[in-house]
Amino acid sequence: MNEQNLGPGVESRNRWDHLEDFVHGHIPQFIQRLLVEEVTMRLGRAKSERLVAVDAPEGYRNGYGNPRKLTLTGGSITVQRPRVRNLAERFVSRLLPLFQRRTKQVGSCSPVVSARIGARRFRAGVAGAVGCWGTVVVRRTPAAKGAVGGREYATWKQQRLDTLEVVSVWADGLYVKASLEHSKAALLVLIGALTDGRKVVLAVESGQRESKEPWGVVLRDLRTRGLKPWRCTIADGQLGIWAALAEQQPTAAEQRCWNHRLVNVLDAIPKAHQAEASMWVKTLPYAETQAACERLRDQFSRRYRARAPKAVERVHHDWERLVTVYQFPKEHWRHLRTTNVVESSFALVRLRTMAGQRFKRVESATALIWKLLQVAEQTFQRLNAPKLLPAVYAGTRSVDGEKQTQIAHEEVAA
Repeated sequence: MNEQNLGPGVESRNRWDHLEDFVHGHIPQFIQRLLVEEVTMRLGRAKSERLVAVDAPEGYRNGYGNPRKLTLTGGSITVQRPRVRNLAERFVSRLLPLFQRRTKQVGSCSPVVSARIGARRFRAGVAGAVGCWGTVVVRRTPAAKGAVGGREYATWKQQRLDTLEVVSVWADGLYVKASLEHSKAALLVLIGALTDGRKVVLAVESGQRESKEPWGVVLRDLRTRGLKPWRCTIADGQLGIWAALAEQQPTAAEQRCWNHRLVNVLDAIPKAHQAEASMWVKTLPYAETQAACERLRDQFSRRYRARAPKAVERVHHDWERLVTVYQFPKEHWRHLRTTNVVESSFALVRLRTMAGQRFKRVESATALIWKLLQVAEQTFQRLNAPKLLPAVYAGTRSVDGEKQTQIAHEEVAA
């Protein structure tokens, strides 16, 4: 290249320093020109050219569509698809089909790429597991991808938990929609609240279902790694977790998720009465005292016993576990009423199960989902009033949210 072509006062060194920006800036222009050329070939005439031939193809240009992101192996670019009107058949670009947001090469490299995932979470959650950083994809073999996430997960499972002071634990299971092996796998997840208010992921284990045996294995593993007993477990209505806790930790308080209960109650009420009944039952979890909560329950029962007897039965079922929350400080009630901390984390995971068919082994999916939960852990909301947590961990019990007594910190059953 002749130096005079670079322009006056421009050094070749500056050109080299900005080569990446120069190339990346011209790629969208090149693809945009290809899209325009495709329309030109379809219409048989260039832009602004008049229709001359009698038998020329019908149709005309109608501007451009909204800007859209397209992810390539070298990064993401923004393009606009030309719009064509008045054709006998709808014009569909062969270069950039409808609803495509990434190339086939990007899709085959990363099993969890999703148009709805945030850039920051994608970088942190997927980089270590599948070899990607930002929108730039590092090519790795499938074996290498699984090996990286699997090694990190295996190391995490061996970490000692002796120093953790866990006050309460949320438990729930996630059935992965990934056609793993020959059946769906249940991923059993435990998230704990520490005495400083932080929430951490304690366990992510796979099992065939949420029965007593798989939950028992998870709890025994935590004991083996040195985790001390906690004060309260929050879970849904699955009997497996409660049966396992009865053996492994019989002295801990048990709180059932109010969200799951309300959904089950409303499901048993005829649609004609659901709007009114919803207002009644949604006041139950927010009663100021246990006695007030029971009065609201009885009022609901009298009002709907004839209209929806099954709903009334569901309200009363396992009532003791629903009002356990009143044994803890009022400042913590909003955290202990439901399993939302686990459900919100599962929402992040469910967004990525669309590509889960790429996983053929339960272990691979478990390691990846563990990685995503580690990312979600960074944004967990801390518990309110953390100064009260050490007293709760030491055994202080409350009545209607007010501090009353202290009990000895007993170890779990052998």
